[in-house]
Amino acid sequence: MASTMLSIASASSASLFMQDSLKQQAKWNVGASNQIAFTGKNLDKIKSFGRTSMSVAVNVSRFENITMAPPDPILGVSEAFKADTSDMKLNLGVGAYRTEELQPYVLNVVKKTEKLMLEKGENKEYLPIEGLAAFNKVTAELLFGADNPVIQQQRVATIQGLSGTGSLRLAAALIERYFPGAKVLISSPTWGNHKNIFNDAKVPWSEYRYYDPKTVGLDFDGMIADIKAAPEGSFVLLHGCAHNPTGIDPTPEQWKKIADVIQEKNHIPFFDVAYQGFASGSLDEDASSVRLFAERGMEFLVAQSYSKNLGLYGERVGAINVVCSSADAATRVKSQLKRLARPMYSNPPIHGAKIVANIVGNPELFNEWKQEMELMAGRIKGVRQKLYDSLTAKDKTGKDWSYVLEQIGMFSFTGLNKAQSDNMTDKWHVYMTKDGRISLAGLSLAKCEYLADAIIDSFYNVS
Repeated sequence: MASTMLSIASASSASLFMQDSLKQQAKWNVGASNQIAFTGKNLDKIKSFGRTSMSVAVNVSRFENITMAPPDPILGVSEAFKADTSDMKLNLGVGAYRTEELQPYVLNVVKKTEKLMLEKGENKEYLPIEGLAAFNKVTAELLFGADNPVIQQQRVATIQGLSGTGSLRLAAALIERYFPGAKVLISSPTWGNHKNIFNDAKVPWSEYRYYDPKTVGLDFDGMIADIKAAPEGSFVLLHGCAHNPTGIDPTPEQWKKIADVIQEKNHIPFFDVAYQGFASGSLDEDASSVRLFAERGMEFLVAQSYSKNLGLYGERVGAINVVCSSADAATRVKSQLKRLARPMYSNPPIHGAKIVANIVGNPELFNEWKQEMELMAGRIKGVRQKLYDSLTAKDKTGKDWSYVLEQIGMFSFTGLNKAQSDNMTDKWHVYMTKDGRISLAGLSLAKCEYLADAIIDSFYNVS
């Protein structure tokens, strides 16, 4: 009996001692080689040692509730392409320029400029928050024209951003802070990252009609009706040229009507200019829509990117421009853009900005760039024509494929639905986004007939 009481007392004492230890998150040593950690938080497994039950801590992640994110709809295409072992595979998903041999291309003028920069021995010090002053000057002049009144009157607030995406994100933060509750109208469809940017910035958005699947063209009437119906003072996101993903742009007359309606409704235009000079081969022609709105005396925003037209994809160089009604307003807007940029990324990268500043600011290099850009735009026009010719020759039904030629820039909307696009990949090893968009910049003349076969098969044999 005494032995039993002693045993119970010992067990009870041990239990109390264990509870105290658990509260203190202490460690118990069991034997010479068996150390067991008690955290008091993750006590999931029970092991019995004689009469004493002890809880063993299990290493459970604090991030257990974070689920796997879906692959990016555009960048995920490249990952799937890399895993394909077919010799016939084509990557028409990501918008990056390729040579006729389908290899990445660094512009000769960029190589020349980098060599000159290296010879000068420039340093790698931090840039100011607003970026490289020489870059900001030439990029605004390239967009609006150096003699434009908005430049001459210093009515443009320009700061260097992290390419087009970062510039759009900075503008979204400006909208969220200084135009609370204002909605952004986005074309349907649009570049896949636009919605992500405004969602993360907590800026509400809705869509306006743009693409007409019946004609594989612009639904201009629907676009105008939706802009008219939007609450007064909304931001209207417009693609300056080479609309992504459709490649369908308004005509000059249609741009005038768009400007009329936006002015009538007191909306604020917001341009995304990712392909200046790369769409038509002319820097001025591709900036004509933006300059039209500047001529109207309107206040608006423009995000720029040099990824495509200078091939500076990995340098992440671009800008956000805000056209204001006065120089004083532009100064204040610029100060707030800097304030927003500081906690986001502090200051932008220097190398790409210096490349742009040196090329655009040097007449000789600038002319070399324009010539090279015309060659790139010309190659894309060539494969667009060859694809159209191949589709027309191979399709015996008489279907009108002329919309392929009417589109502009590096992208073409094929008119294929998701099931048909899946067939393009599963059967033909042609990788593209599921909305039917293909990047002609990733197509060669030699592959046009193969692509035409794939499109015709998917269009007629998959519903």
